[in-house]
Amino acid sequence: MSEQYALDYLAVVAAMGVSVVLLGVALLVSSLLAPQVRTERMGTTYECGMPPAGAFFRQINARYFLIALLFLIFDVEAVFLFPWAVVFANGGVVVFLEMMLFLGILLFGLLYAIRKGALRWS
Repeated sequence: MSEQYALDYLAVVAAMGVSVVLLGVALLVSSLLAPQVRTERMGTTYECGMPPAGAFFRQINARYFLIALLFLIFDVEAVFLFPWAVVFANGGVVVFLEMMLFLGILLFGLLYAIRKGALRWS
């Protein structure tokens, strides 16, 4: 192993060590400063200063989470399209085919979501 290679890893290990120490200090300080007495008021749901009305737990339709996941998938697709557009001029046919494969997989996911009714609001 070269000396530069070991120094690169030393920097990574040092950064990890510093982050672990800072995390430990933050947890220790927050546990020392946090109030230790639990009151009934601390356990209530915060509703903009108004007393809570009704139960604190409501069932949320899983479809909202599915819509959020679909949004993330297609948002990530858009992030990958920008660097691909920059590299496309130098890559030729192989880069184009790889992106078409990627878009095909995403299109398959979208068609699957449509077929399962994930995008229907009723």
